[in-house]
Amino acid sequence: MPFDYKKEYRAFYQPPKVPEIIDVPEMQFVCVSGTGDPNEEGGAYQQALGVLYAVSYTLKMSPRAGHLMDGFVDYVVPPLEGFWQQDGVSGMDYERKADLHWLSVIRVPDFVTAEDFRWAVETASEKKKLDCSRAELRTIREGLCVQMMHIGAYDDEPASVAQMDAFLRENGYENDFTSERLHHEIYLSDPRKTAAEKRKTVIRHPVRKV
Repeated sequence: MPFDYKKEYRAFYQPPKVPEIIDVPEMQFVCVSGTGDPNEEGGAYQQALGVLYAVSYTLKMSPRAGHLMDGFVDYVVPPLEGFWQQDGVSGMDYERKADLHWLSVIRVPDFVTAEDFRWAVETASEKKKLDCSRAELRTIREGLCVQMMHIGAYDDEPASVAQMDAFLRENGYENDFTSERLHHEIYLSDPRKTAAEKRKTVIRHPVRKV
């Protein structure tokens, strides 16, 4: 069976529906950054997703293309994730989507090297007739965070964020947003196939002990 990050690392992908503190280790991602409303049809965010999936699936299917990576193990492509920020805002202002700066990411296995990644970008660009040069390979360590599973529409996330903030106050923590430590979402449901009220999204915020 292919290695499935969601099942093997449930602590990071299947948190409870109430807030909890977690220490998130270093992970490797394919990333595309940009600015603007993620809901804009054909906009920069939608284009970025095309690049992310093209590179991610090229890496997964690399043996079929004759590219052999040391230590390769077949795996399920992990879910889409997003880091979000806005100028002058701590956390997220859900009313100002056009002002969003985002880093959209998909996790890739640790055995993927910089050389493997360059191969995937070039191969995906050629096969998909898509410029994937914007994609980057980054290592991110989030460290100490609060997280919970949000069930419902993306625009209803402020209610879950309020629960997280209350949990922090009651337990001696506070949010620790910086230019590097951002509002983070992991999308476990396909919005094209899942009703808004049933969507599952992990919400994660960086924190520090008071």
